[in-house]
Amino acid sequence: MSLIPATILTGFLGSGKTTLLKRVLSEAHGQKIAVVENEFGEENIDNEILVADTQENIIQMSNGCICCTIRDDLRATLQDLAQKKRKGELDFDRVVIETTGLADPGPVAQTFFMDDEIAEQYLLDSILTLVDAKHAADQLNDRQEARRQVGFADQIFISKADLVSAEDLGALTHRLKHMNPRAPMRPVHFGEVALKEVFDLRGFNLNAKLDIDPDFLKADDDHDHEHHDHEHHDHDHGEHCDHPSHQHDHGGHGHHHHHDDDVKSFVYRATRPFSPEKLEDFLGAIVQVYGPRMLRYKGVLHMQGTDRKVIFQGVHQLMGSDLGPAWADGEPRTSKMVFIGIDLPKDILVQGLDQSLA
Repeated sequence: MSLIPATILTGFLGSGKTTLLKRVLSEAHGQKIAVVENEFGEENIDNEILVADTQENIIQMSNGCICCTIRDDLRATLQDLAQKKRKGELDFDRVVIETTGLADPGPVAQTFFMDDEIAEQYLLDSILTLVDAKHAADQLNDRQEARRQVGFADQIFISKADLVSAEDLGALTHRLKHMNPRAPMRPVHFGEVALKEVFDLRGFNLNAKLDIDPDFLKADDDHDHEHHDHEHHDHDHGEHCDHPSHQHDHGGHGHHHHHDDDVKSFVYRATRPFSPEKLEDFLGAIVQVYGPRMLRYKGVLHMQGTDRKVIFQGVHQLMGSDLGPAWADGEPRTSKMVFIGIDLPKDILVQGLDQSLA
């Protein structure tokens, strides 16, 4: 049987996850989706759609979707769903897992890597994070969990964008890109987002495309000529950035200064190939020490001993790599890695990666 795609939906309280889920569960979109909820807050959806006092924890919707609330752990729920699907008791094409408002999506994502039985039945498609434009600035300032959710995302949806000024929305978008340059972001209105933009994003697949907004990096690279004689002409966003939100606004408003968030990203590039043994040793050591603070990391690598790209990615301590397509004739063989994490020691990482080159 083919793998069941799974999407993790995360986001701050009030960001519109429930609205989006209600749409998924009630709209006639022709897809059979199982929604797994692990939220028993006042925001949960069953009081509106579901009969709350039912004993059965899996409920079939009128449009063919299934909703189930986690009574035990996620792993058991996913096993249960896959088993019922195999036996023909339930018919669904994909799973959406909603995490609680302040949950760390890391352990949920890790379930798909660590557990062999789950890995043999499910494919983690992507982590979607909803950000509430109106309250995002305060939530990002006050709650590390909110910043982590941004760092984990494969796709960011900004809700309530119509309630803030264009200037504030621009500053928020820029701030989110500093935390996570990999995730495309777009405003959505009250859960009105086409399902094709929610599913089959392949954000988690080991693929040869490293999704970093090219214009964003290009703009930053302009300030970066002094590094071009080194291997890694990259830098933390924010060091040389002249975007208006990073200038202190001396006009009396003062609300546009640069937030030095603890969730940051940086990009490493090298033209010399990596030594597979050295790189494996170094990354193995790094995730032992910094794994809990490493949210997502991903790369397309030029490795000694192969003419194919090596695609690698990880979540916290877990990483995997795959042989990708061959380097094309005339294509510059450049390794490019992006690290997103909490106060990661960039100098140690850069030095270790430099020393892992062949």
